[in-house]
Amino acid sequence: MSDIDKKRLEKITKELLEIIGEDTNREGLLKTPKRVAKSWEFLSQGYNQNLDEIVNEAIFNESAKDMVIVKDIEFYSLCEHHLIPFYGKAHVGYIPDGKIIGLSKIPRIIDFYARRLQVQERLTNQIATCIQDLLNPKGVAVIMEGRHFCMLMRGVQKQNSIASTSSMLGTFKEKSSTRNEFLKLVEVNKI
Repeated sequence: MSDIDKKRLEKITKELLEIIGEDTNREGLLKTPKRVAKSWEFLSQGYNQNLDEIVNEAIFNESAKDMVIVKDIEFYSLCEHHLIPFYGKAHVGYIPDGKIIGLSKIPRIIDFYARRLQVQERLTNQIATCIQDLLNPKGVAVIMEGRHFCMLMRGVQKQNSIASTSSMLGTFKEKSSTRNEFLKLVEVNKI
């Protein structure tokens, strides 16, 4: 995001504060527009990142044939409907077919897509499709459990609600035994 964009975000933030009735000259709010612009730069960095740079050639030829799982990966995103955060845990598994990816790249891929305006359903599918496209494995499974502030602090105000979404590709979709093994191994937890 360029300095010009940051300046515009600062101006818009100041206007928003004025619209809701705040005194933008109040000590606690003097630097708020600058902080908000910096925050938006971070929270939306997925739009300006490059997937190839994130993966950084960490795809390796390997004869491994058994399921690979990285679970309980924290994610944070912004609901595109209300611009309010949602967060939770992601569980990702795949069955290699000649290629593996560096394990740390899976959380980076999640962040790449989460740091955009999102809905959890799309986010789940984007992660699964990305891993499928990168590795062409026998299958990919992604489960995401999220708490949405648009449901927790506004709207229906249900503090104990958790949204669960899944995307199953390849053998995870075709074979219930593979899907069941994944589900058992991740033992989806409360967040």
